[in-house]
Amino acid sequence: MSVSVRTVRLNCSEFYVDARLTAADGRWLASADTPDGPSMGTGDTPEDALMEALMPYEGVIEELLACLPPDLAKHGR
Repeated sequence: MSVSVRTVRLNCSEFYVDARLTAADGRWLASADTPDGPSMGTGDTPEDALMEALMPYEGVIEELLACLPPDLAKHGR
């Protein structure tokens, strides 16, 4: 079984966050770097998984997700 991990750097006005994404069995797993170590999230889409992984950054999650590459963002963004 081949697993592909994609790394993205999400920016906001004050800092950036490095995150990793992988898909397995139709679901996504995300891990985001935080000052306290990695934060994990899962979801049906890459954006859903990242939203969960970015919970330690409450207040700037939308700003961070705004720079998500289009091929990973939800349709209609």
